[in-house]
Amino acid sequence: MDTKKELHHKFYQNLGKLFYAIAAIDNKVRVEELNKLKETVKKEWLATNLIEEDEKTNAEHSIINTFKWLHNDNEYNAKTCYNSFLTFKNEHESLFTNDIKALILKTARAVAASFSKVNKAELILLAKLNMELKKH
Repeated sequence: MDTKKELHHKFYQNLGKLFYAIAAIDNKVRVEELNKLKETVKKEWLATNLIEEDEKTNAEHSIINTFKWLHNDNEYNAKTCYNSFLTFKNEHESLFTNDIKALILKTARAVAASFSKVNKAELILLAKLNMELKKH
């Protein structure tokens, strides 16, 4: 795997961590949240021209499988995953274009609202994410 592909793979894995953090911040990941993530990745991420055609399958699998792995493993809490995402973002700012940032927020909000609307813990994390993505 070349460096660019490896970096993109890590990017998608970190998105999986972020979306898992959004779902897990209230200490309960629901099947509706995973289903909404799958739906949003297919409808929004794969339909966009922001991801190169030959990377779309990798993007989908990396985001979804990272989310599932974190959920099944149960060793990582939401804050750890969120902070890991932020570290990656801060080290690779150039990957986070305005369009990508908007799509990240849209996806995070969809996951948060997928089960019984957005709760307080999710709302706080979404606000932090929004402020973080507005930096730079």
